[in-house]
Amino acid sequence: MITRVTNQTLAQSALRNLQSNMSDLARLQNRASSRQSITRPSDDPTGTADSLRIRAAQQASEQHGRNIADGNGWLATVDSALTASVSILHRVRDLTLQGANDGALSPEAKNAIALELKTLGDELFSVANRSYLGRNVFAGNSNAGAAFDAVFTHNGSPTSTVQRRIGDDATVRVDADGVGVFGEGDTSVFAVISRVVGDLNAGVNVRERLNEVDDRLQAIVGYQAEVGTRQVQLDRAEEANMERSIALETQRSGVEDVDLARVILDLKLQETSYQSALAVTARVLQPTLMDFLR
Repeated sequence: MITRVTNQTLAQSALRNLQSNMSDLARLQNRASSRQSITRPSDDPTGTADSLRIRAAQQASEQHGRNIADGNGWLATVDSALTASVSILHRVRDLTLQGANDGALSPEAKNAIALELKTLGDELFSVANRSYLGRNVFAGNSNAGAAFDAVFTHNGSPTSTVQRRIGDDATVRVDADGVGVFGEGDTSVFAVISRVVGDLNAGVNVRERLNEVDDRLQAIVGYQAEVGTRQVQLDRAEEANMERSIALETQRSGVEDVDLARVILDLKLQETSYQSALAVTARVLQPTLMDFLR
């Protein structure tokens, strides 16, 4: 069977080929301008799946970074409060030791020591109620405005801690146990200082109070070391998260971004191919009857 080839058949075939060349040219131009190898899922289904997985991991890494930054803020506040507390208690101990020297002190001198100790106690109480972003760092997950009230009762939640997720399978505590650090009620460091002040005002020797002061001082120093360990953990997590973020960005770029030099070369080749198709089509298509009637 002989198939008849007409001018219309040639024209339709030429238009299809030109349209295909133009579509490829438009696709390459879009890649070159957007610098993205995947503009829609159909471009690369496997690459699209990889891209979604990598971007999900990047979002998780960014959240971990924010958690680490927030945790650093909490622990910096806790460490600052503990450092201030240690400094205050060292002064309290010196004054208590000085006040225990009955023979060398006049009643006026003892009263002056008692007054300074009361001031230090008030300052320490303020430190124990220090907060970060409106949350008391010694009150656990409690939203209480202050960790300790006027009678030295702890208002926080010692069994409900503030945790921050710093990795896929790692968390760190960023608050501090107010009771463990300062004690509570009659056993609190505030009560100890109050008893020293009361004994000085009453003329009672305060040497026996030194052990109580030393116990609270030792507790705070020990907790400060624990906070330092958590800070080291956060620092390591921050470094690891930064390295992971760089690795994920490299992976994302490898999947999504184009090789610009290669795309420009392909684009130039496609432009040449399209121009050649136009030239060939113009020569192949024969003039129609209307061309002769003009």
